[in-house]
Amino acid sequence: MRRHARRGEAGREVNHPSVSSERGAEVGRRIGVGLMYGLWKPRVLGAWKVPATGPVIFAVNHSHNIDGPMVMGVAPRPTHFLIKKEAFIGPLDPFLTGIGQLKVDRETTDRTAITRALDVLSAGGVLGIFPEGTRGEGDFASLRAGLAYFAVRSGAPIVPIAVLGSSDRPGRLIKGLPPLRSRIDVVFGDPFEAGDGSGRRTRKALDEATERIQKQLTAHLENARRLTGRRATLSS
Repeated sequence: MRRHARRGEAGREVNHPSVSSERGAEVGRRIGVGLMYGLWKPRVLGAWKVPATGPVIFAVNHSHNIDGPMVMGVAPRPTHFLIKKEAFIGPLDPFLTGIGQLKVDRETTDRTAITRALDVLSAGGVLGIFPEGTRGEGDFASLRAGLAYFAVRSGAPIVPIAVLGSSDRPGRLIKGLPPLRSRIDVVFGDPFEAGDGSGRRTRKALDEATERIQKQLTAHLENARRLTGRRATLSS
């Protein structure tokens, strides 16, 4: 796979995602459009808030496995999600790689995944992250430092995204999926900067950035629930 390199900060060579990778992410978006709108009834609010160009980080709450594909299908731009390596099994490995998704080992400092994620942002692409690290309550209550690192390191704005309704109840035909043709709300928030403007990347700066991010994401989730009429006790 051919890559185009340029010099980044401190003379570091930056390998941008190839044209084929970007095309793959667009193919993934189109597949997502067909599947998500064909199987469910997404209601999308605020998609116009996503910057039309330039690097962006999507911060998505995560309560169901369908959340990532749903965002890929309704977002206005193709997205490269950081996805746990356990999902890249069998035929899913070449498929996910082919549509521009990024494999990450959550048990260690995966420098390959970090480099590829930064390359996406350096090339002006969209990086998707589940800041809680794994599927859970989907309430942004516990954030890992990865989101702050990517945001501060790249300077890319964060767009908070709340996916609501995906884990309300299991489907009748397929228990592992939401009921077919049920409504799932996807609410995009206002872009915001994680850093304090100083450009610092110290541990303290990242901790402060994580606190700012958590407040923004929590506020967005509460607002999304009000906008959609989803009661606050829902785990999604």
